[in-house]
Amino acid sequence: MTELPLPVRPVSSPRSVLGAVGNTPVLWVDEPFTTAPRGFWAKLEGFNPGGIKDRAALYMVARARERGDLRPGAPIVESTSGTLGLGLALAGVLYGHPVHLVTDPGMEPIVERMLAAHGATLYVVDRPCPEGGWQEARRQRVAELLAAYPGAWCPDQYHNPDNVAAYTGLAGELAGQLHRVDVLVCAVGTGGHSAGIARGLRARMPAMRLVGVDTVGSTIFGQPARTRLMRGLGSSIFPRNVDYGSFSEVHWVAPAEAVWSARRLAARQFATGGWSVGAVALVAGWLARTQPEGTRIAAVFPDGPHRYFDTVFNDDYCRANGLLLTEGPTGPAVVSRADEAEVFGWTRCAAVTDPLSAATAVEGGRR
Repeated sequence: MTELPLPVRPVSSPRSVLGAVGNTPVLWVDEPFTTAPRGFWAKLEGFNPGGIKDRAALYMVARARERGDLRPGAPIVESTSGTLGLGLALAGVLYGHPVHLVTDPGMEPIVERMLAAHGATLYVVDRPCPEGGWQEARRQRVAELLAAYPGAWCPDQYHNPDNVAAYTGLAGELAGQLHRVDVLVCAVGTGGHSAGIARGLRARMPAMRLVGVDTVGSTIFGQPARTRLMRGLGSSIFPRNVDYGSFSEVHWVAPAEAVWSARRLAARQFATGGWSVGAVALVAGWLARTQPEGTRIAAVFPDGPHRYFDTVFNDDYCRANGLLLTEGPTGPAVVSRADEAEVFGWTRCAAVTDPLSAATAVEGGRR
C-alpha cells in the first residue's frame, strides 16, 4: 500500500474564497422561450466559484470532518464528471486535504487543466463497464484507490445523504428571493440538489411541485442506459439520493435540444450554461408557456458556460455530432410510463416511480 502525504493547513477564514459560495442571484427569463408577463426565475449557480456542487462538496467534507470520518489532512477520493470535482478541489484547498478524482475521457480539457491547477490528482478510466458504463468504471477505480491509500475518504455523492442536506441553504435563498415558488425545475444526476432544494422549499410551501429534467439514455427514471453525450445530468446507475416521490413529472431532453436552448438563452439573456442549463431552461420555458398565468416557476441553472466552449458553444463539435437544429423544439412528446417506450427526444412523463422498487415488485409478484 502507498501512503499519501498528509499536509496540515489551517481551515479557511471567513475572508477566503469560502465567502464566495452561496447567495447567488436570480434572473427573470421570458424570451426566447415565452413573452412577458410569462416567464421563469433562474437561480444562477454559475456565480459560485465552481458551480452548484461547491455547496455539496464543502458541506460533505465539513460534516465528514465533524464526525471524524475524514481525518485532518487525509486524502479525498471521488468519481466526477467535473462540477463536483471543482467543489472538492476547493474543499481540499480550504481544509488541507489532497484530492484524488476519477473521471473518464468525456471530461472537458479545460476542466482537467483547472482541476490540476487547483492541486487535484486525476485518474482517467479507459473503458466503460458493460453494466453501469463510465460511471461504474469510475466507481470501481475509486474503490481501488480507497484500498490503496489508508485513511482515504470518499464522499460517495450518489448515495450520501449529506449531498441532499447541503442544499438547505439554497432553498432558503430561493424562498427569500422569490417568497413563493409554485414549480421548481431541476436537472437530475446524483439527485442531491433536486431532493435538497425541494425538501427545504416544501417546509415553507407544501404545495410546491418538483419537475425533474433528465437526459435521453439515462437510467435514473427507468429508461434504458445508453451512451450519453451530455454530462452533469443523467446516470447509468441508480443514485439513492434521488427522491422519486418528490417529483410530479420528469422530462427527458436530447443533446441537440439542450444546445439549441443554451445558445438561444445566451443570445437573448446573456446568462447561460451548458448541457444542464440548456435542458432545464427548455423545460422551464415550456412550463411558463403552458401553466396558468401567475404560476411562479424557479429553475436551477447549475453552472455557467465557460467549460462548454469546446462542446455546446463549438460549431465544429456540434456539427460533427449532429447538434445544430434548424428549428427549435416547441414542446415534449408524452409517455404515460417511463417503460412505455424508449425516448430519443424531449419527452414528458407525469408518472414518476423508482425503477428499482418497481423491478422488486415485479420480481416479488413472479414468486
